[in-house]
Amino acid sequence: MHRVPAHLREHALGMLQGGMRTADVAKAINCNVRTVRRLRQRYRETGRTADHPGSGRPRVITPAQDRYIRTSHLRDRYRMATTTARVTPGMHNPSISAQTVCKRLREAGLRACRTVVRQVLTRHHWQRRLWAQTHSRWTRQDWQKVLFSDEPRFCLTRGDVRIRVYLRRNENYTEACTLEWDRSGGGGSVMVWGGVSQQYGTVFVVIEGNLNAVRYRDAILLPHVVPFLQAHPDMTLQHDNATSHTAPSVCDFLKDRNVSVLPWPAKSPDLNPIEHVWDLLDRRVRARNVRELAGALVEEWGNISQQELANLVQSMRRRCTAVLNAAGGHTRY
Repeated sequence: MHRVPAHLREHALGMLQGGMRTADVAKAINCNVRTVRRLRQRYRETGRTADHPGSGRPRVITPAQDRYIRTSHLRDRYRMATTTARVTPGMHNPSISAQTVCKRLREAGLRACRTVVRQVLTRHHWQRRLWAQTHSRWTRQDWQKVLFSDEPRFCLTRGDVRIRVYLRRNENYTEACTLEWDRSGGGGSVMVWGGVSQQYGTVFVVIEGNLNAVRYRDAILLPHVVPFLQAHPDMTLQHDNATSHTAPSVCDFLKDRNVSVLPWPAKSPDLNPIEHVWDLLDRRVRARNVRELAGALVEEWGNISQQELANLVQSMRRRCTAVLNAAGGHTRY
């Protein structure tokens, strides 16, 4: 039967019930007379004018193969759909298509997403990150007395992570679905230093060359951190466990200047709200498509509002709770 739109079917049925001849109805809706007759006959038999539901394309694999596909990708989250398709015979063909595999995985609640990249965590790191158990009880007033600091490296060009992992809802940060990597600097980059707190932000320092303990002490701590903390004597310095931070000369310098340092678990950038500041800077600079990186970073640092910094610092209790819920593992931060 010629496919007639649904609104014309209802209109044709109304004309037939109104006493019009079949030929006149067919002419009015521009279709064959036999189409109108079949439409009337279908309404008499089923009480509706819609098409009968079709059987659809027959499935090319068995229910057992469906379970095999699902189980294979649950055991190996980085397994490619093309790999599964090559080793899975169809009922009518030597193999099935990767599209069929993707459909079966979607039916099982598995979807292909880019992997979440995080640093490598050993069991020792997991245990040390339970530092959050004590600090999860800190209040907002406690966290506003911490100066969070870090020195990231920015690059004009950056590789894109194109590895896909099959996961279900809320599995993004589970161990099986997270790609771990060792962080290292790249050529053509700029290293900077900055510090943020709930109420204040420090100056933005562009670091010339690599950062060692002497340069950290003489170019950052002495001219910037110590004066800032002397102006705000109730504040505590937070920095990570980089060798330039934990060197004996740096520790002795901070002790001599009566600088209080917050103990920090290794490999825990997700606990530091300043990491989100760096991400914000990175996105803003890339949106400008700049060629001179250092100047653009300094300018965008000045454009970050204190309210944005305060919102990030106020997330510390949630960050600690997320670490505890992950038993010291990776979190969404």
